[in-house]
Amino acid sequence: MTDNVVHLFKDPAPEQPVEPAAPLTVVPEPAPVRPVRVWKRTGRAVVRAARHNRTKTAGRMAVRHTSYVLGGTRIVARRAWDGRTGARYERLLRAAEAAGNYEAAGEWEERLHRFREQRHKRRMDLLMAPEKLVKGAAYGAGGSLGVLIAIGIALAIANKDVTDVVTPLMALVELIRLLVTLVTILWGPLLAVGPWLALAGVWAVGRQRGAAPQWALPAHSRSDDAGAPITPSVVVTALRDLGIAALRKAIKEMGDAGAAMLGPIRIAGCGVEVDVTLPSGVSTEEVQTRRKKLAENLARHEHEVFITIPEAARTVRLWIADSGALDEPIGPSPLVTDETMTADYAKGRAPWGQDLRGDAATLSLYQRHLLITGLSNQGKTASLRALALWLALDRRVEFRIADLKGAGDWAMFDGLATVLIQGPTDDHVIDATEMVEGLVAEMERRLQAPPGTKFDPLIGIVDEAQVAFMCPAVGEGKDKRPYGGSKATSRYFMAVRKVHNQGRAVDVLLWEGTQDPTDQNLPKLVREGAHTRVSLVLGTESQSRMALGDKAVDGGAAPHLLRQGLDKGTVVVASDGIKIPAGQPSITVRTHFIDDDAAKAVAQRAKNLRDGVTTLAAVDSGEERDHLADIHSVLGDTARVLTTDVLKRLSALSEKTYGAWTFGDLKQVLDEAGAGPYKSDGRMMVGRERVARALSNRDGEGSTSAEA
Repeated sequence: MTDNVVHLFKDPAPEQPVEPAAPLTVVPEPAPVRPVRVWKRTGRAVVRAARHNRTKTAGRMAVRHTSYVLGGTRIVARRAWDGRTGARYERLLRAAEAAGNYEAAGEWEERLHRFREQRHKRRMDLLMAPEKLVKGAAYGAGGSLGVLIAIGIALAIANKDVTDVVTPLMALVELIRLLVTLVTILWGPLLAVGPWLALAGVWAVGRQRGAAPQWALPAHSRSDDAGAPITPSVVVTALRDLGIAALRKAIKEMGDAGAAMLGPIRIAGCGVEVDVTLPSGVSTEEVQTRRKKLAENLARHEHEVFITIPEAARTVRLWIADSGALDEPIGPSPLVTDETMTADYAKGRAPWGQDLRGDAATLSLYQRHLLITGLSNQGKTASLRALALWLALDRRVEFRIADLKGAGDWAMFDGLATVLIQGPTDDHVIDATEMVEGLVAEMERRLQAPPGTKFDPLIGIVDEAQVAFMCPAVGEGKDKRPYGGSKATSRYFMAVRKVHNQGRAVDVLLWEGTQDPTDQNLPKLVREGAHTRVSLVLGTESQSRMALGDKAVDGGAAPHLLRQGLDKGTVVVASDGIKIPAGQPSITVRTHFIDDDAAKAVAQRAKNLRDGVTTLAAVDSGEERDHLADIHSVLGDTARVLTTDVLKRLSALSEKTYGAWTFGDLKQVLDEAGAGPYKSDGRMMVGRERVARALSNRDGEGSTSAEA
């Protein structure tokens, strides 16, 4: 027997393992959001949303369609106004008068008179219209009733029913009732839809006429108005939108919308030209300083619009090129195409290029010192060389050339120039300085000649003259004067000044080419001594003033606005030797480019016109001279040379040794050698064969003595 044990209490549940309590973490309260940060975030979000492409597209669409409605309303209103008044005729009349077309102005005035007469007649007819309308209505109603009654009588007789007499009248009454019912039904919807139809109509007119701004139009619909024809309204609008408040206000107040400001628009070469008389309170300088904006308003690039100041007060002259015309080449030089061309120093003019009108630009070089400047590699040497090549076709002209770049740009003048120095070193600068001092000596000799003596032109050319002005070399021995610099002690500077002062009187001229002008590499006294001043593209307005002078720049000359690299060979010229439009101080010329091969061909033609020229590569370096050998060298290949020419060539060869020589000195050396000068055709000559024989005999005697 098993005992049943009854437990009064339940066994306690087994103890569960107690997990360690998790560490208590304290969550910090979030920092309060500062209002400034909220505003910044909101602002950035708004800016991002505003700059989003979808936002821009939506904005353009809203502006576009709003402009269509406003523009269409304006166009429709103007059409209505023009149709009801003589405003259109008056506008065209004023435009014709402003353009100077008085014949057209008379025709428009006659049309305006006829319009006013017809309008007066219509108004008088309108005053009589109520009376006529009442009479017409009475006559019409009576006639209509008579016709309807007659039709009713015919129907009554046909139908044998007397009531048919009023049948047509009742049909008319029923028709009137039906029309009234239709109008009552449709009137409400018409009132609701009518404004929207009108809105759609003006929107369509605005869309057809492109009344929205260009930036708001879809990309495929934006018109490219570059090269658009220049009309009076285009010019006035461009001036109005220049940002000159006084000008905009004056145009707005003008009854002819600004047409009176404009002179006739004339075709001028590859563009058009128009004079604009500015209203009171607007200066020409304000317009000049906004050249770029004016060009953009005229749908042109900046280099395609030129602003000059004519003689008339408060007037600017605009020359506006055809779009892209200035980027087209102007063709070869006549020097290249016409092999029969010759030159005349005194009366001729060098064919240099074309002006902006497309006319030939020719330059007189007679008794004019010349200065041409510009940035590097813009065509300075080619422009200067083209003038020298033309003048070389006059066989009387003598050239002495110093090319201080030494790249061979003037190599074709070897055998044409009596002196040709090529190189950039200090030694070359010394040679160039002595060459210019030789010009001074020749000038002084000519000035001391008897009055009335005629001299052949002598042209000295120094290309890259800034190298000479910046040269640090100084003289040797007791002469410690510097060759470069801009002080009175500078040999090159003083020689240039002396030639500038008196050289033109005896046809001794100096041409200089220099780049990137400053007061250090192109002193003021030197640049102001040139009669013809030429500039290619420059970097700043101050450089333009150095190159051309204040008067030319104040009058509109702007070589600093030419495009570097794109306007190569385009020069701005201030000179009385070139034809300049009246009232302008300068002219812009696109010069012909003559490449090296063509230049060599032209130079060869010039050499063929001469008896032969011996070119000296450098001047005296200070060593002891062999007089007889020097005389033989300067004679070159010519059989006989005038004694005066021999003296000039010897002076160019060595100014130190032969600069002071006279005919007596030359004759003494030749007589001692047994090769004395002789007279031919009344003029004293030096024979090359005699000098060569004397030199050979002298050298032979020297060899025999040495052997003995």
